[in-house]
Amino acid sequence: MTSPGTPAEPRPSAPGTDPLATGYGTRPTGTPGAAPAGTSPAPARSPGPSRVGRAGRTAGRGLALALLIAVTVVLVLFVVFNGETVPISLVFTDVRAPLVVALLIAAALGALIAALLGAVLAARRRNR
Repeated sequence: MTSPGTPAEPRPSAPGTDPLATGYGTRPTGTPGAAPAGTSPAPARSPGPSRVGRAGRTAGRGLALALLIAVTVVLVLFVVFNGETVPISLVFTDVRAPLVVALLIAAALGALIAALLGAVLAARRRNR
């Protein structure tokens, strides 16, 4: 018996009555490795890569869809707010075109130059 000021020692719980036990990875009590009489052992099942992979793909698809919608909205707003016609001075001539066309052509040329520069630098690294 304990006095009111001293903590009681924890009592060990009876087998199979542990309130924190999940039962995952434990065998029934009795002979170790033996199944209960009249039953065959169930095959071990674990959450395989198909379940985990499916959840990852679903989240990835949702994120890709949200990104696609966001980019589409931004592009539509870009076209709407940059629709006025502006003069564009080329090397040999001047043309008038919507501002959005000029900006998209400039962006495409910039992406092409960046891709070519990246390819040249990658080829140099490969040859070293």
